[in-house]
Amino acid sequence: LALNPWDVVLCISGTIISCENAVVVVVIFYTPTFRAPMFLLIGSLATADLLAGLGLILHFAFVYFIPSEAVSLLTVGLLVTSFTASVSSLLTITIDRYLSLYNALTYYSERTVTRTYIMLILTWGASICYGLLPVMGWNCLKEPSACSIVRPLTKNHLIILSVSFFTVFVVMLQLYVQICRIVCRHAHQIAVQRHLLASSHYVTTRKGIATLAVILGTFASCWLPFAVYGLLGDYSYPALYTYVTLLPATYNSMLNPVIYAFRNQEIQKVLWAVCCGCFSSTLPFRSHSPSDV
Repeated sequence: LALNPWDVVLCISGTIISCENAVVVVVIFYTPTFRAPMFLLIGSLATADLLAGLGLILHFAFVYFIPSEAVSLLTVGLLVTSFTASVSSLLTITIDRYLSLYNALTYYSERTVTRTYIMLILTWGASICYGLLPVMGWNCLKEPSACSIVRPLTKNHLIILSVSFFTVFVVMLQLYVQICRIVCRHAHQIAVQRHLLASSHYVTTRKGIATLAVILGTFASCWLPFAVYGLLGDYSYPALYTYVTLLPATYNSMLNPVIYAFRNQEIQKVLWAVCCGCFSSTLPFRSHSPSDV
């Protein structure tokens, strides 16, 4: 096959995604103090994005060096699984943040740990099922007219994925609006109790809204173009449209470590310790609430 520049860009994106998220996975896995629910969920997100990056690299390698329909099904299945797990992990992080504020008094309990494991099982179980569909026969290799904009996924399969994305986005939007209201209410109560100036409440409110805008804005700008095109596009459309909408979606996995991991103070401490050569698994850390992540 002639080398497609878009495939090269996707492969480079996959390499960057893999390196970023591998750092997060290693840090969380090898730091015993990172066993709190919020770090497990961040680790799940990083693992999903790491697999997505590897999937992009493998897809490029197999398409140009080992062309095979069977291998194509496996790599596409891996990409579907990893990207689905990534989006689902973002939802679980949002749910965890909301519950940490809504049930602040009971959040640090065994029930929270149990709920976290249940969310992880559901997230990865559903993602693996989505990814296995093309391998198990739900593909368009024998019926090209049933193909979606992403071959060999069928149109119906991609519609399900797109509708699932919109559902996740709406739920995340509702939860983050509730989070913002809770934070603003708490800031107002603290300002009143401590007789602080109204400007302090304004600053806290503005910071909460800015954080909300960054999280949801990044998620929507990365995934909405591909989700909309997945619903409206057809296999007969130029492949350029698919690349133009798919590439921003991969950037979400590139930005997730920055938004959810590298901004966390505990993870920053470990990374600085590693860079300085003074890493110790017994370093003391104070676990912040998920709202600080």
